[in-house]
Amino acid sequence: MDFSGKTAFVTGAANGIGLGICRALARYGVNIVLADIETLQLEAARRELSTFNVRTRAIVVDVSDATMFERAADEAETEFGNIHFLFNNAGVSLGAMPLWEVTPAQWEWIFGVNVQGVINGIRIMVPRMRKHGEVGHVVNTASIGGLQVNPKLRNGSYAITKYAIVALSEALALDLEGGSIGASVLCPALVNTTLHISSRRRPARFGGPYERPGADAAQTWRSAGLAPDDVGRRVLAAIAASEFFIFTHEEPRAWIEARHQRLLEGFDSIARYNAGERRT
Repeated sequence: MDFSGKTAFVTGAANGIGLGICRALARYGVNIVLADIETLQLEAARRELSTFNVRTRAIVVDVSDATMFERAADEAETEFGNIHFLFNNAGVSLGAMPLWEVTPAQWEWIFGVNVQGVINGIRIMVPRMRKHGEVGHVVNTASIGGLQVNPKLRNGSYAITKYAIVALSEALALDLEGGSIGASVLCPALVNTTLHISSRRRPARFGGPYERPGADAAQTWRSAGLAPDDVGRRVLAAIAASEFFIFTHEEPRAWIEARHQRLLEGFDSIARYNAGERRT
């Protein structure tokens, strides 16, 4: 994969994993369109990245808003021409709470950003990328929580949306087979980001900002996570190697194996059931 001179469109680019990916891209000479809902942080990120020898543009975007996303895509193409890399990275979290306590407004918000935001990116950007026919890649940020619901974290609402992104990415990879664009799904474990305070960024149409209970404790816990810049480097290495599942940690393998074993036990159960039925 030749990165230099190409252009990337990155959502959730103002901080966290998105900014880590942007820094890695800049080091490889990729021009970057930074899209995020946080105006001040977005401009600060753009200024930082402009110190690299690449072109940058910051565009305020609520990814759940298809009209805003479409306008941003138009602006990006007008200024940079062909877009080669799409990173559907923007995401939010409600934290640990029982599913029955999640309000309709919270469901609309978390699905609007985590799922519809990725759908908007694919629907709006991928046809443009396919049209120019040059080599490119799409990375959708899911989570290790998109492959299992962790019994300690109890982040069910978040995991539900990230399961959707894993399935969406698998479908996208099949749809893109045989073309010039690849697809991957990023499934990070613990990373030091601002995900725990994403409630402060909730748009007015979803109920506006609010303070999430336990955010301070989550910050202490997340500070022990992987640095976003490490994730950015890992992502680009995985793209270059044409990897579909992009993992950031080795430890969660045991979690996924445990879930897989539960699936196999279900198949073992139906085999025993069917064998018993035939004997009857």
